[in-house]
Amino acid sequence: MTQEAEPPSRRQMRLGVFVQAPGHHVGGWRHPDATVEGWPNLSLMQHIAAAAERGKFDMFFLGDGFATGYDEHPSTIGKFEPLTLLAALAMGTSRIGLAATASTTYAEPYHVARGFASLDHISGGRAAWNVVTTAYAKSSAVFGRQHPPHAERYAIAEEFVEACRLLWDSWDDDAFIGDKTAGRFVRPGSLRIPSFKGRYFAVEGALNVPRSPQGHPVLIQAGSSGPGQALAARIADVVFTAQNDLAEARAFYDGMKAQLIRQGRSAQSALVMPGVMPVIGRTEQEAREIFAELNRNIDTAQAFTVLSERLGADMSPHPLDGPVPDVPETEHLKSRAALLIQMARRENLTLRDLFYRVAAARGHLLPVGTPVQIADLLERWFEAGAADGFNLMPPFFPGQFDAFVDLVVPILQERGLFRADYTGTTLRDHLGLTRKARPQFTDH
Repeated sequence: MTQEAEPPSRRQMRLGVFVQAPGHHVGGWRHPDATVEGWPNLSLMQHIAAAAERGKFDMFFLGDGFATGYDEHPSTIGKFEPLTLLAALAMGTSRIGLAATASTTYAEPYHVARGFASLDHISGGRAAWNVVTTAYAKSSAVFGRQHPPHAERYAIAEEFVEACRLLWDSWDDDAFIGDKTAGRFVRPGSLRIPSFKGRYFAVEGALNVPRSPQGHPVLIQAGSSGPGQALAARIADVVFTAQNDLAEARAFYDGMKAQLIRQGRSAQSALVMPGVMPVIGRTEQEAREIFAELNRNIDTAQAFTVLSERLGADMSPHPLDGPVPDVPETEHLKSRAALLIQMARRENLTLRDLFYRVAAARGHLLPVGTPVQIADLLERWFEAGAADGFNLMPPFFPGQFDAFVDLVVPILQERGLFRADYTGTTLRDHLGLTRKARPQFTDH
């Protein structure tokens, strides 16, 4: 008698925590449960990483930027350098993926390749690089450079990533043999010295880091403009996007998967993970009260800075209770500005309405409710084919993230939508991605 095959296991969502501490909401730092003492606070980062690992999250994901000033978002005014912080967090964790942002416009391929390869070794295969082109021209001042136009930034990024990949493949996986008897530390013929000459970068020399546990760190790409999506289809393992409407999120998801296939990749080779900023209360009323308190604590100057940056134009001269003005396309966050304008038109928002939305979630999905309501929404988006998972953007840390881990994750686990435990050790294992094999070279 032939035994029936077991039904395929249910598809499960991926979860990351996007860490902009003390909180993603511009007023989040003022909440009584937000930690701001001793800033920047290593113990808070350790707490978040431990909570994420307890909740079986795929990754702890650090944003980054270079600008500072009185009117900047509190999460960007003062912060740790990401790779330094993640190396420290690797020592106190064992499974959670560790992702950091690094700019292709204001860095060199060798430095970035070396840093992420080192982190992958230190963490045992848990490193990820969020590839960004740096949208804002004000970042150029600290580097003494001219900020490139939007399209050129993406051309630079593609070349930058190509150079990093060649560097990561400098050595065979089994190159470092340490054969004391033969007197050979490295196996002969195991090195291929990259020779890369592009329009923006030239690399002549190998990486002095052995090939890392994942082969290549996981690559995350967050651009949603045309050039950003095209770059993601070619290089990304994870696509971090901002979506706040289910139908539009499904259209983006389907379009992204189609682009992957056109690039000769499988639709499963890159995961689409929108950002979501849940405001969680044990009752719906409590959640709304938390959100109202957050909005009461908004610093108007900081919120206008964030809004103007996202739209690419100064919004302060416009009346708050008037319609959202049309803004010309800029060389900065093109896709985010378009998303926000589209949302404002769709929902008939005033500039004040948009001001509060951007101060809170900057255009990302913003549910306010109970743990069950939050779980319902994530399940609806996931099952509708709008996402492979989500990047959590808590309004403040650690309270709202702890609430998600302790109250929402168990619901997702009970429904079979999220893992009960880790089954692998590397970030690629968690995400269901294969290890990057080294290409076969003949010119050793």
